[in-house]
Amino acid sequence: MHIQLFQFEVALGDFEQNKDKITQLFKEKLVETTNIVVLPEMWNNGYDLENLNDKADDKLKLTKEFISKLAQQYSVNIVAGSVSNKKQGDVYNTLVVFNNRGELIYDYDKIHLVPMLDEPKFMTGGHSLSQPFQLMDTTMGAVICYDLRFPESIRGMAVKGAQVIFVVAQWPEARLYHWRHLNIARAIENDAYVIACNSCGNDHKTTYAGHSMIIDPSGEVIKEAGESESSIFAEVDVARVQEMRESIPVFKNRRSDLYS
Repeated sequence: MHIQLFQFEVALGDFEQNKDKITQLFKEKLVETTNIVVLPEMWNNGYDLENLNDKADDKLKLTKEFISKLAQQYSVNIVAGSVSNKKQGDVYNTLVVFNNRGELIYDYDKIHLVPMLDEPKFMTGGHSLSQPFQLMDTTMGAVICYDLRFPESIRGMAVKGAQVIFVVAQWPEARLYHWRHLNIARAIENDAYVIACNSCGNDHKTTYAGHSMIIDPSGEVIKEAGESESSIFAEVDVARVQEMRESIPVFKNRRSDLYS
């Protein structure tokens, strides 16, 4: 399968500008053979936390309308990053996945909120772990930004068969070293592809790292973006996952009877 990541600067608090940016990227940058497009975290309004209660998407209505049309128009699956999503009076950071027929097939509310960015003051954490989902006859999983620091989430999905893990983020430039090495570690320890899409540029208080990556099950970085807006594209061979899991059988050797 062919996977393409769109790394761009998210306009703070401006859904229409971000929507136009994504529309332009699909029109000008989409590779014809791409099967899955990946977007970064909180692309609808960015970390405009103080205003999210008013600006967050109401039950994903605008997100569904916009991304569904793109998926159908280009006949492509979209791991559509995450958006600020208002439901039951609370704001969540919600990851969404659409198939190439424009159907929402998976969503997940970020469970680990970032205290350094005051996320817990303005958003509500999810109530359940991210679970594997099926796309292109492949078991996949996804997490959001700070979740990357908690390996239990990704390991849980890998144990359930996930072969490709998506990480969508607005990861800060100040911790670029962590971003690169945590993603590589998640690929190595789970013998899985890690597809990590970050934002770039800056808002009123944070500069984002960019460096979106496609990492194979051995931990090799197949493609990596720089710090500015860009698109990266690579072929992912899921057969490599099974090969790695047979040559280094960490899942067969797990001692789950002893883990607390």
